[in-house]
Amino acid sequence: MDVRRAKDIYASKDMISVHLDGEPVWIEHVDAENGMATVQVGSSPTNTHTVGVERLEEKR
Repeated sequence: MDVRRAKDIYASKDMISVHLDGEPVWIEHVDAENGMATVQVGSSPTNTHTVGVERLEEKR
């Protein structure tokens, strides 16, 4: 995924499925300058990771 698409998904009101290493995640923040995103893995709000947006995969 690229930064632009990650920002679009973050701003969207729609439910858009995104995965990190096969696990469903929620995008919580996109750092466009550094190409990074903070994501919540699964349903646990304390399970967050900051990763390169290229590691995120949109599932359709």
